[in-house]
Order: sequence, then structure tokens, then C-alpha cells
Amino acid sequence: MRPLTSPSAVAARFTGGPATGERPLSGSLTEVTLDDGRTVMVKRGDGTAAARAEAAGLRWLAAAGTVRIPVVHGDDERWLVTDRVAQGRATAGAADRFGRDLAALHAAGAPAFGAAPPGGPEEAFIGLARMRNATGNDWPRWYAEHRVLPYLREAVDAGTVRPSEAADVELVCERLPDLAGPPEPPARLHGDLWSGNVLWGAEGQVHLIDPAAHGGHRETDLAMLRLFGCPHLERILAAYDEAAPLADGWSGRVGVHQLFPLLVHAVLFGRGYAEQALTVARAALRSAG
Repeated sequence: MRPLTSPSAVAARFTGGPATGERPLSGSLTEVTLDDGRTVMVKRGDGTAAARAEAAGLRWLAAAGTVRIPVVHGDDERWLVTDRVAQGRATAGAADRFGRDLAALHAAGAPAFGAAPPGGPEEAFIGLARMRNATGNDWPRWYAEHRVLPYLREAVDAGTVRPSEAADVELVCERLPDLAGPPEPPARLHGDLWSGNVLWGAEGQVHLIDPAAHGGHRETDLAMLRLFGCPHLERILAAYDEAAPLADGWSGRVGVHQLFPLLVHAVLFGRGYAEQALTVARAALRSAG
């Protein structure tokens, strides 16, 4: 069978209903209207495991029954088809509910730090960057080995971070046992929780899309939410903390958790993000004394 190349044909294959129209939204994303009036999103993969990793992540997050997640209609090595989220306004009430639901999502847990969603590949992605879901039971060691140092090495190899600068990040990794706060069990993370992946639905609830889901530390999701800004962020965090109180000093650890996404962005987008990563690394070291 010849591979499907039309988003409409892909949507029809995975939903069982013919399509009546399509509207390209970006280089890889197309909105497709089905004959029965439903609208779905069709994402083109690149032949890697990215589409399957995203689909597995969406299903794993949805299985927690907490935050709203678009239904996955189907996926393969080249395509992913999900429901479209009808977007509305960001409201205080939706923010409060999102904070509570995010706490419940994290509490659903994971088998280990770095655990991939069921059916998801070990070699996954965060955005366009590769992300390896190797597992561990000690968060500081796992976070350094699998979430910070791989991207630091890539950034150094690319000349985005100078070797002399990398020493500051490496020192943070060495001191993570003292910087990480009290031990916590692995949480079920979205993994790429920036504001662009937080959709405020028309029905007054938040929906999450495009995860890099894995088992991790819950403060990592919250740190990424703060890194790139989010409407009603303080309400979200307050509702979260009320539902599942965060460990003392968590706000002082935000920079430690932001090292991962900042270094990913440094690898993908260059020096500006590297400088931000170095700033938060040095601040973490100063705070530790």
C-alpha cells in the first residue's frame, strides 16, 4: 500500500469518516474538517518515532483522568491525528481548576524517573530535540545524567556554550543532591509545559497538547510553566499548592529545574538561551553558598 500523503486522507483513515476540507496551520500541522462536522488536527511526522512518542504521551496523560487531553484518533511513524481544541478565554476559574488538575496529574505517578509512557519509545523527543527516556530512582543523579548534561555537551560541541562556562552547569549537577530539596516520588509529567502547549478551551477548562511525557520531578513542569509565562500563573500555582503542597523552598529551586528546558533551547535556538541557562546555574550556586 502506498503511504498516504494528504492530511485529509490520513484523517479519513484514522477516524473512519471522509474529510470535506483542510486548512494548513504550519509546516507540519493541518486542521481537517470531517464530513460529519467534526474537526481534527493532523500532524505530519518526519519518519522518526516522534509521532508515536507524542501519541503515547497524550494517552498516558489522559489515562490519569485529570487535565483535559485531546483524544488521539490514530498514529503511525508519519502521522498523528487528534481532536481539535475549541479555544476560549483564559479565566481565573479555569486557572484554579488547572492548578488542581495538574496536581492530580502529577500525583498519578510514574514507575521511575525517566519512565516512558506505556507504548512510547525510549528514544523520544522534546520539541525538535531528541530526549532519551532512560530510567533511574535517584532524581538528582538521573536529572544530571539524562536531562542536563546531554544537552550541555551538545551545546559545547556546537560552540553555543564555551567549555569554561560549562563548568558552572557541571558544578550545579555535582551539587544537585544539596540543591534538589527533599526526595519526591516520580510524577507523571507533561514534560514540555510552556504556555503554547496550554490551551484555554471554550468550555472553560485547560487542555494540554504536544507533551514530552515521562516520569520526573513535579517541580520541573511548574518551572517550565514559569519560564515562558502563562496567563493567571500565580492562581495556577496557588491552586496547585493548596491541592498538593509543595516542599518548602520550592520557589528557590525553579532555576535548577529550568536548566533542562533552557539547555534544550540552547541546542535548538542558540546563544541567547545558553546565556539564560548560565545565569540560572550561577544563581543556583550562589543560593547554595
